[in-house]
Amino acid sequence: MTAGCFAGSGVSESVHTESNAHGLAETLKAMRTSRADLIFTNLVDFDQQFGHRNDPVGFARALEELDRTVPALVQEAHEGDLFLLTADHGCDPTTPSTDHTREYVPLLAAGRRVRAGVSLGVRASFADLGQTLAENYGVMPLEAGESFLSQLVRID
Repeated sequence: MTAGCFAGSGVSESVHTESNAHGLAETLKAMRTSRADLIFTNLVDFDQQFGHRNDPVGFARALEELDRTVPALVQEAHEGDLFLLTADHGCDPTTPSTDHTREYVPLLAAGRRVRAGVSLGVRASFADLGQTLAENYGVMPLEAGESFLSQLVRID
């Protein structure tokens, strides 16, 4: 829930969060109290607190916290909602460097219209997520990326 990643463009509301827990709480709150078209949450602790500081124990605890919260997030999703959980880059806390790592990032998709058990494979570009969101919202296609929306959602 941040405008920083979008330079404020197209953002109607921004909530600064202090931690993963705070970000997850604010996301649940937004899902329960508003009908936002898009909720974007940056879980800062994975990067700032654990990845860049080479803290695999803290990173693991943060993953466990996220794992406990995901069911509540998915439960709050409305009928037509598409819930996507991913990362913008890897930040492996077990590497000798404190820089961003180049490993692949996870992509979890959920929602009532999402087909169960679909493997999206290894995507060619992170831009595929943007293209998928563009198609989902019915906006002009982006210059880069390949949408995976048709693979992901049921057409009833």
